[in-house]
Amino acid sequence: MEISWLKQFAEAWRDRTERGRTPHAVMLAGPVGVGKRAAAHWIAATRLGLGRDDLPSHGAEPPGHADLRWIRPPEDKTAIGIEQIRELVHEMGLTSYEGGGKVAVIDPADAMTVNAANSLLKTLEEPPGDALLILIVDRIGKLPATIFSRCQRIDLAPPSEDDALAWLDRLQPGAAWPEALRVAGGAPLAAISALDALETSAGMARDFNALGRGRASAVEVAARWAGHDPAFVLDWLARQVKLAVLARSAGRECAAGLAIDDSVLRRMDSRNLFCYLDIINGLRGQASGSFNVQLTLEGLLIEWADGLRECAAATSDGMNLMLAGTRARRG
Repeated sequence: MEISWLKQFAEAWRDRTERGRTPHAVMLAGPVGVGKRAAAHWIAATRLGLGRDDLPSHGAEPPGHADLRWIRPPEDKTAIGIEQIRELVHEMGLTSYEGGGKVAVIDPADAMTVNAANSLLKTLEEPPGDALLILIVDRIGKLPATIFSRCQRIDLAPPSEDDALAWLDRLQPGAAWPEALRVAGGAPLAAISALDALETSAGMARDFNALGRGRASAVEVAARWAGHDPAFVLDWLARQVKLAVLARSAGRECAAGLAIDDSVLRRMDSRNLFCYLDIINGLRGQASGSFNVQLTLEGLLIEWADGLRECAAATSDGMNLMLAGTRARRG
């Protein structure tokens, strides 16, 4: 199904192609669920002559082609390592198998280690032949500044709520899309996953608010949450805390999808919310199985129940302290 809100992006890319002004390295930025990967699929297929679709499509798989490489973190890791990038750089320097140039997608580029990112710099500065590098970026703040200056950035934004709901209803008529879109922060493709998790999200919201009012046990809530996918739980927490920061700074009307009650939010100051978000994002970057999920959730939820009073003191070491505590209690 074509992604209608990417029409302007597609038209701009075709115009660049027709004028021979496509960049050698492009950065696709924007919220998770806005269509960055579909856009990358479409660019790659267009560049390699594999498709004539007018727009990127939801559900499209990366096109199979000898001159296309799609780099992701290995299954047992959360980071893209230096060896993966070194191998990619070597392959990009080889002659195109089918004569149409080479395309590489790094997904997501913000998952590269510092050394991996540094090993890519020379290729970004002096791209070999007719090569095109596409960097998908989910968390723009994690990407080294040296990468920014060497890529052309394209920001993909979510559509309006009305357009998003119309598109989603064509995908699955009659579903609870308004609530799913709210949970997903307005990103339609993220709303597809959120639809299946609405009941879980609603229960977590009730727990989180009860903790903030001092009416629930962090240990009991952590035990319940530990039964869910850890990535889902941490992503939900990160989204809610990010929206809480936005609500405190710009007003609740600017934070669609926020499930934290105003009475709870008033207990938290912006500095502590930023600190809490840093710790959660740090945990999201940890390899699966590298920490005890339930004990770590207990630590996070105890902080929340206490009004984040100790969070500011932890700052950059917050995640390490939490993980150290987890390992000590586990041992």
